[in-house]
Amino acid sequence: TIPFTSIVGQEDMKFALILNAVNPRIGGVLIRGDKGTAKSTAVRALADLLEEIQVVEDCPFNCDPTNPEEMCDICFKRSEKSLIKEACRKTPVIDLPLGATGDRVVGSLNVERAIKEGIKALEPGILAAANRGILYIDEVNLLDDHVADVLLDCSAMGVNIVEREGVSVAHPAKFILVGTMNPEEGELRPQLLDRFGLQVSVVGISDVDQRMQIAKNAESFEADPEAFAMRYQAEQWELKEKISQARNLLQKVAMSDDLLRSIASTCIDLGVKTHRAEIVITRTAKTISALEGRTEVMGKDVKKAMQLALAHRMRSRPFEPPNLNKEKLKESMEKHQKEPQKDQHQGQNQQQGQKNDQKPQEPNDGQQDKDQTRAAEPEEKIYE
Repeated sequence: TIPFTSIVGQEDMKFALILNAVNPRIGGVLIRGDKGTAKSTAVRALADLLEEIQVVEDCPFNCDPTNPEEMCDICFKRSEKSLIKEACRKTPVIDLPLGATGDRVVGSLNVERAIKEGIKALEPGILAAANRGILYIDEVNLLDDHVADVLLDCSAMGVNIVEREGVSVAHPAKFILVGTMNPEEGELRPQLLDRFGLQVSVVGISDVDQRMQIAKNAESFEADPEAFAMRYQAEQWELKEKISQARNLLQKVAMSDDLLRSIASTCIDLGVKTHRAEIVITRTAKTISALEGRTEVMGKDVKKAMQLALAHRMRSRPFEPPNLNKEKLKESMEKHQKEPQKDQHQGQNQQQGQKNDQKPQEPNDGQQDKDQTRAAEPEEKIYE
């Protein structure tokens, strides 16, 4: 495949894919745009930037040998007996064809064998191969409804359950969902749309020099793919190292409550109904911070995260094109980022006032003499 760093333009698309490579918990990305704008090319090129993963040798589900809770039944039993053998594999990037049947996606099950052998009777499908990797769907808006429902269930639970005639078999299926679509061919179902963590829109490049460079790159790659890849080897290695460092730093990144409050308040202002928005924005902002080598989330990280995570969650009607009013987003963020500072100053003033109230007042000399004279005089009582 063509090197990721050789792709001309489309910075938002490349940035969203890199963020998911650093932090798969963001939840994938939906890439909308016209045909011929490097959508599929970028997704497939991402595979070369992903680190190798440790898996259980000969396991069709890419089970993690260090985490028994995310193993299939066979690997779990083997781990209890310390019979696990580890192996290294490239992070899988699996294509889901539009015409794939339900059995091809989830796997097929021989009922008679399943009763006797359990998961051994399962013929693994696409979801098994995509576990701990990337599941790529080209033209995701044209996906069959039944297959889309299966993906929704799998994405929510992280487990693929295959049921046939009362017999049920399950295996882990956690993956980054990446979809591309051309809006001219129809919009995506709202239920599936919300499962994508981020969304970017790509359009044809209007700069003449960049379009010339795209044509030159295509010709060079087709003439000699290996020589073309060597030209970008240093840039590829640098980006891969940057992603690796960001993954290691991610756990140390912190976000203040003030920023989190501004995220929630802004989502309410913009009319975002799903609570998944705040979760995705928080994870994305932390990932941006880690990618820039910082351990503290800043306002600019939150702003960029919102631009990537909110557009497809603001539709007031089903099948309406996503639209994010960036001016309104900016105004709302500025308003809510100032409010915590204002509240903080008010809190400090209130605390100062309480201290002043608690401090005893020292009487002056004249007042003290009056009090002593009054205390020396007998109390005057009045009887009726």
